[in-house]
Amino acid sequence: MKLSKYLIPTLKELPADADTLSARLMLRAGLIRKVAAGLYEWLPLGLRVLKKVEQIIREEMDRVNGQEVWLPVLQPRELWDETGRWQVYGKELVRLKDRKDTDFCLAPTAEEVITDLVRREVRSYRELPLLLYQFGTKFRDEIRPRFGVMRAREFYMKDAYSFHADEADLGRMYQDVFEAYNRIFSRCGLAFRPVEAETGAIGGNFSHEFMVLADTGEETIASCEVCGYAANVERAEALPPHVKDEDDMADIEEVDTPDTWTVEDVARLLKVSADKMIKTLFYVADEKPVVALVRGDHELNEAKLQRLLDAKILHKASDEVYQQTAGCDVGYAGPVGLNAVIVADHAVSDVVNGVSGANKKDKHLININVGRDYKPSRYADIRKVQEGDLCPRCQKTFLFHKGIEVGHTFMLGTKYSQAMRAGFLTDKGEKTPFVMGCYGIGVSRIVAAAIEQCHDGNGIIWPEHLAPFDVIVLPLNVSEPALMTTAEKIYHDLKAKGLAVLLDDRDCRAGVKFKDADLLGIPWRVTVGEKKLAVGKAELKKRSSSEIEDVDIDQVTERVSSAKFLGNDISIDENAIIK
Repeated sequence: MKLSKYLIPTLKELPADADTLSARLMLRAGLIRKVAAGLYEWLPLGLRVLKKVEQIIREEMDRVNGQEVWLPVLQPRELWDETGRWQVYGKELVRLKDRKDTDFCLAPTAEEVITDLVRREVRSYRELPLLLYQFGTKFRDEIRPRFGVMRAREFYMKDAYSFHADEADLGRMYQDVFEAYNRIFSRCGLAFRPVEAETGAIGGNFSHEFMVLADTGEETIASCEVCGYAANVERAEALPPHVKDEDDMADIEEVDTPDTWTVEDVARLLKVSADKMIKTLFYVADEKPVVALVRGDHELNEAKLQRLLDAKILHKASDEVYQQTAGCDVGYAGPVGLNAVIVADHAVSDVVNGVSGANKKDKHLININVGRDYKPSRYADIRKVQEGDLCPRCQKTFLFHKGIEVGHTFMLGTKYSQAMRAGFLTDKGEKTPFVMGCYGIGVSRIVAAAIEQCHDGNGIIWPEHLAPFDVIVLPLNVSEPALMTTAEKIYHDLKAKGLAVLLDDRDCRAGVKFKDADLLGIPWRVTVGEKKLAVGKAELKKRSSSEIEDVDIDQVTERVSSAKFLGNDISIDENAIIK
């Protein structure tokens, strides 16, 4: 392809509204253009990368006997009503009506549609297991779209669903897909880590997220370098404190704290440390109020609380519910004398002579103690792990990393099949629900995550499997016939070797060509200039290296093609998987 005929509208200036490095580089390199908040056009260069990711995924899904289907984006409400998710999914679900006033939604996922398909077509255990997957556009009405294509309202993903006769068969398939995901992200040239995760709105009993490690990631991963345990902070288990506070219990006392309610301000006023404070947090779980207690230096993990309560919907209580339950203004509640269901984090049980709100405006209690002054309904691990916490498996200190979620696998069990009466006949002729798995990959997210991980100050450095072109040929003076003849011969010879080649035939300064080549991130650059050509040489440079090599003109094609990975290897790069 000749660059002069190719739509690659590079930008010199940084886009003002791009809030991540990948978004800035994707816009500057002409991969995408923004249409509206969270909506992007994929231009030719960006689409080439997207399709390379798609093909890697397709090959690996086929390798584990996946069968590709194409499911509708427009989904009828009646299927979502069967699972109860029409009401539960929330405002992210894009709802609309057709001309007959029938309710539909734009697919954010496809559990209902695929379960409906299989319940109509699969009858017997002999047809199981079954793994179906698709590539398609998904829609989620993000309240605040950000991070370019990584948190957009419209995005491209692969979602797969498996159907089984029992949990053991699901376990085997889950492991097969888990290993396929390792191969996918390794082939994409990414450093990544699979971690235990919350199942969220998809549901199920167990799940893993696949995280691309990047300092700019919005997710936090807690990991143990000794035993290998890893989980995102929503899932990571927190051990109770090992050392109990040995202070003697003092008499409870009410103190004045005028216009002071935050942990930091109260601790400062009363001259106590944050770990002596008891935060009293009000929530509503499936329309029932519940109070959560955590230590002042800890943060409540809402996902853990929701899972503990087995609640379909959990949200912070309104000021009205707070005041009705506590009998005071927001900010002054505490567990003493509180008539409510109280769930306390394990760490709260070790706080001696603690501090909390007094359930009165401008008042706090000091020297409160569990057992004597208040009794939680139950204790549980409901906080987020943090620096200094220990691994629940081997008691070594956690390390924390930033990551970008690019894949998620779920053991769904029978959540959807039971709700939708989707089942099969066993070998005994009994009707039983399918046991299901679900496996997603953000195809467009991988493109952005690769850039977040693979770049320098000059632009993108594509992993070779994902690069839109393998080689860019730069003739420095297009008005010189001999130079152009040589550049075009190299261009055609490289193409004949099966490489994707871009010829920068633009009539512009050499500096512009070099800057654009670095910005685009194409793995190999062949530069044909008059001085080197006069001695039968061309310059060869790998984008990821600062070294420039002079190569005989007649050796350029062989040199590049022998070094270039052609994309047909399916081995795993073990160094890419962060243990």
